[in-house]
Amino acid sequence: MKGRNMTRWRDPAKDPRQEPKSNLITAEGAERLRGILDHLSRVKRPALSAKVGEAAALGDRSENADYTYNKKELNRVIARIRYLTKRLDELTVVDRLPADTGKVFFGAFVTLEDEEGEEMHIRLVGHDETDTTKRWISVDAPLAKALLGRALDDEVTVAAPGGETRYVITEIAYRDPQA
Repeated sequence: MKGRNMTRWRDPAKDPRQEPKSNLITAEGAERLRGILDHLSRVKRPALSAKVGEAAALGDRSENADYTYNKKELNRVIARIRYLTKRLDELTVVDRLPADTGKVFFGAFVTLEDEEGEEMHIRLVGHDETDTTKRWISVDAPLAKALLGRALDDEVTVAAPGGETRYVITEIAYRDPQA
């Protein structure tokens, strides 16, 4: 069977997309998701519903591009609202500092130095908060897993596509979620 629904078969035991994701999120990340959900529910969905209604009132829907486009967009927004509602119920908000702030745990800002002396600043966040521009990595990422529980000046080895990379933890900081 040919067509757009055919995909490459992947062994579920080896498929990285099947790995369970942690359900942790920072307080500011949860607030951001709630803001997106609120905007979609209160602003975007009613506006798109009105546009679909106006386009439907014009008559023949089969040749009405405005109706077709807005209907697809409305369905996409409804699916996103449903996903965010379900996801927010599953998440565990981490709203306090760890007992030992001298070690790397969820929410930590970590400065790493590689073998060439280059520094890299990252933050360990939940799967829903990852942002490559800010260098916020998922707590489920291989680098984050290698860092968890490590202290200042510890050496960490991470398997990378170009071979193993070694880092030294030069700084660990946390932002107080209560502030």
